[in-house]
Amino acid sequence: MKLLHKYFPITNWISSYKLSTLKNDLPAGLSVGIVLIPQGIAYAIIADIPPIYGLYTALIPQLVYAVFGTSRQLSVGPVAMDSLIVAAGVSVIASAGTDYYLAMATLLAFMMGAIQFLFGFFRLGFLVNFLSKPVISGFTSAAALIIGLNQIKHITGTEILRSNKIQELIYNIIQHISDFSILSIGLAFFALTIILIFQFKKIKFPSALVVVTLGILLVFFFKLNLHGVKIVETIPAGLPDFKIPEFNQANIQKLLYLSFTLSLIAFMEAISIAKAIEDKNRTSHVKADQELIALGLANVIGSFFQTYPATGGFSRSAINDQSGAKTPMSSIISAGVVALALLFLTDLFYFLPKPILGAVIIAAVIRLIDFKYPIELIKYKKDEFFMLFTTFIVTLTIGISEGIITGVIISLVLLIFRSAKPHIAECVQVEGTNQFRNKSRFENTKEREDVLIFRFDGQLYFANCQYFKQQLRIMINAKGDQLKHIILNAECINHIDSSAIKILQQLILDLKEDNINFIISGTIGPVRDTLFKSKLIEVVGKNMMFSNVEKAIYYIDNQINMSDNTNNKIATQTNK
Repeated sequence: MKLLHKYFPITNWISSYKLSTLKNDLPAGLSVGIVLIPQGIAYAIIADIPPIYGLYTALIPQLVYAVFGTSRQLSVGPVAMDSLIVAAGVSVIASAGTDYYLAMATLLAFMMGAIQFLFGFFRLGFLVNFLSKPVISGFTSAAALIIGLNQIKHITGTEILRSNKIQELIYNIIQHISDFSILSIGLAFFALTIILIFQFKKIKFPSALVVVTLGILLVFFFKLNLHGVKIVETIPAGLPDFKIPEFNQANIQKLLYLSFTLSLIAFMEAISIAKAIEDKNRTSHVKADQELIALGLANVIGSFFQTYPATGGFSRSAINDQSGAKTPMSSIISAGVVALALLFLTDLFYFLPKPILGAVIIAAVIRLIDFKYPIELIKYKKDEFFMLFTTFIVTLTIGISEGIITGVIISLVLLIFRSAKPHIAECVQVEGTNQFRNKSRFENTKEREDVLIFRFDGQLYFANCQYFKQQLRIMINAKGDQLKHIILNAECINHIDSSAIKILQQLILDLKEDNINFIISGTIGPVRDTLFKSKLIEVVGKNMMFSNVEKAIYYIDNQINMSDNTNNKIATQTNK
């Protein structure tokens, strides 16, 4: 039963589902479903695939996620970011609009989902942590600009060539300025104005549905399609057919890198949204590894019904939460709305103007551009600002994949640099207290010539043990001949490896020859275990282990251990 609840989270709530809960889930599901229809069509256009496949992607993944997902409010379906990545990646392999392009987009959904499923099954969700906040922010902002500029084609009614490089996009736009349709631009401006009014007035009714409906009516009654306004035209009716993706080694090899990248980005989007809503509602349902499994199955199963990559959407999930959704039943209901649209309403979208869709997309992605965060980083974390800015520029000018790779590489370089040279401090007693703190941060301190208190703020391992030794030697030399005792404040050392053990062993032996005592204070349990198992404790001596700096100083001044024996119990406790 536990395994059933673990891998099929729907069983945790469906058996006790009540009518009172439906009163919350029903309006939420209807609201999300209404929003999903124009979004599905719009995001399919971003991905360079026919609109009907956007609706398929709004249908199947939602149903699958409702069974396997742990978030009660996350709405899964097509999103702008992933649609752009699909267009950027698949367009290199196949020509947009071809059957082969569509087949590759479907195969990409399967491969992306398979990777997510395997990550979740083997509990590898932590890998997403390598996509740090600055990398995600830089990448997202750049991608939003690219998505927005690519909508100029639809807003102006011209045949501007799609590109994922801003310099090419701007050049292509300039080349077609003379072909701009004033009527199309006016229609898009009209739509954007309404959307902005809804946002400014905080009107909860979906603005996308309003502008799409008005756009269809304007085109239908005033025949705007005969005056240069481009429309969606025919959208096939009916639910998606079962179709096996085109598996072959060549196609899989072509999509392998893209699918790996997209699987991490899509999961990052979904989990960040789910966690944000969870924190807001003060609940704790979301399980990262199960989310990977759920998203993976949503894409894998969806690919057999002609969907392209799907993940959690921010705006839809926010609407779902604000509308009062209590369980994934709201997602089942919104999927039902999409199904009804596929069966009976596709003819209504024939006159849907593309300038309106372009405006809907721009309004959606503009919120992805983060202006506040980079400004904050400039003030207090310039290295992370550099990471963000570099990711932003590379994504904007070279490519989507290249931007992500660059950001991850810079993240890893910074991580290695910080761990190789962690913060260190010489600690002294703050006058009038029993506190020992970094002497560079306090003026009224009591410094002793015979004692050096050395604090190392990081794990001690092969990459930084030589740095540890060098810095300690510098402080020893600065003390001069009066130095008799060195206290290593190990409170911040959370790990120690064999390379560091060897360095410490030789260092302690060398110090003993110079008649200098080496004392260790404040070690945490796992580090103490390593000291005992490696026999380093025999070099240090159990009597040279103390629970804190204060007790070590007491020993130096009195040459006796604490009389109550509490220190020995704490300082030398181990699970060896």
